[in-house]
Amino acid sequence: MKLFVGLGNPGSQYAGNRHNVGFMAVDEIARAHGFGPWKRKFQGIAADGELAGEKVLLLKPETYMNESGRSVGEAARFLKIAEEDIVVFYDEIDLAPGKLKVKTGGGNAGHNGLRSISAHLGNDYVRVRIGVGHPGVKELVARWVLNDFAKADQTWLVPLLDGIAKAAPRLAKGDQSRFLTDVAKELGDSGDPRKGKAQDAPAEEKAAERSAPKPRAHPAGERAGKSANAIAENLKKWLAARKP
Repeated sequence: MKLFVGLGNPGSQYAGNRHNVGFMAVDEIARAHGFGPWKRKFQGIAADGELAGEKVLLLKPETYMNESGRSVGEAARFLKIAEEDIVVFYDEIDLAPGKLKVKTGGGNAGHNGLRSISAHLGNDYVRVRIGVGHPGVKELVARWVLNDFAKADQTWLVPLLDGIAKAAPRLAKGDQSRFLTDVAKELGDSGDPRKGKAQDAPAEEKAAERSAPKPRAHPAGERAGKSANAIAENLKKWLAARKP
């Protein structure tokens, strides 16, 4: 069995925070793959399901970020899940917004959620690092991660979460490189949801694309909303629709 953990803080006041992007990721995995229903257990909210034939428990700790390890440790011990079968999704300020990396083990880079999990379990679990950017100076980090994503972030955030959800079966199989490849394919060859596939294309291909009919919007973008006048409300609506 695998344990997929999304890190964040419970409560509607935190729902749109950059610090809660881990919650957003597991919410989208649950929606995309028919997990549920969400139930309160292991000091959090959990949902059962399958990915690529593997049993997976999705967990959102409700112990607040700094005590995430209490919830994750309880679930792992009760279900007898090894460290290498635990995947943690979290916000990474040292990655540019929209960037995604995966690693097993390593340092916690000052992230209190990871620090708590490592204290309760050890350090050899899988980390899915979701880039949210850095405010520029250390003194502003706490305010940065505890503020909502900006409306401009929706253009990369929603497609990225959609890509993570679609590629999640690769993580259940332990194939981290194919997971990243699949996400990149969903977002475009660059792997950056803020950039299109045509950025590195030859000049003739770019000209052909300019003259061709515009393609349909990315499905995740459609979910985020079509009206420019409503863009400031799109993320909150998207999050509200995904509450258990």
